[in-house]
Amino acid sequence: QVQLVESGGGLVQPGGSQNLSCVVSGRGFIANALGWYRQAPGKQRMLVASFIRAGVIQYGDSAKGRFTISRDTEKRMVFLQMNSLNSDDTATYYCYVRVGWTKYWGPGTQVTVSS
Repeated sequence: QVQLVESGGGLVQPGGSQNLSCVVSGRGFIANALGWYRQAPGKQRMLVASFIRAGVIQYGDSAKGRFTISRDTEKRMVFLQMNSLNSDDTATYYCYVRVGWTKYWGPGTQVTVSS
């Protein structure tokens, strides 16, 4: 089974930075896509950043120019460096991996941007 666990969420001041991490475990699968979504209260889950195929990264509009996705394939980890955070970035951040056409999700990590 595919399992994902996020870490690195917390309270951050406006203008600050936060780095999220996600560990992917399981055997016998190939990740067709890997990345991050977020969901604010009362809103839909939205793409933040994702590796969608070899050498291609897709960023959501809210993340462009501020967030950077990276990964460590050997450690099976994916990271999200978030800079210039503002209150609109407050959300639960979910790591995901797509295997075939199935998405697997982590439980999420809360990021709250507030002074």
